[in-house]
Amino acid sequence: MVMRYCRARLGRISGHYHIADDVAQEVCIAVLAALPRYRDMGRPFASFVYGIASHKVADAVRYATRSAVPTEDLPDGPDEHPGPEEMAVAYIEAQRARDLLARLPCHLRELLVLRVVAGLSAEETGSVLGMSAGAVRVAQHRALARLRAIAVQESMA
Repeated sequence: MVMRYCRARLGRISGHYHIADDVAQEVCIAVLAALPRYRDMGRPFASFVYGIASHKVADAVRYATRSAVPTEDLPDGPDEHPGPEEMAVAYIEAQRARDLLARLPCHLRELLVLRVVAGLSAEETGSVLGMSAGAVRVAQHRALARLRAIAVQESMA
């Protein structure tokens, strides 16, 4: 679940998932280090983990804006990755999705990231956000309807 969360939040950084994988590893190490200080306060353990993950993701975003991503000098074989046109289309589509998500309130955006991108269940998302599973489903439906309305409105303009 930590890997999915980190990939969902960090996959946009130059499309390099190795950054998200590294951050997920850092989150797991930080959770282990924080276990002695963990106190059960009636909230699920997953919310404790996601709290740590959100801080590690924020740190990674700050770091990524300051540093360049290393590349290999010479490839060992033919490039099997998508070509420039496919990458450009994927980037444009991803940017469009990010722009639409940015127009949602923060709590709805986080809910959609957890449900749709990270693949958490309504119960898991509810425990992270402090909502019931039913409230998560209703909020998700409303957020998707709002995104749909925004997309239709922008396509008409």
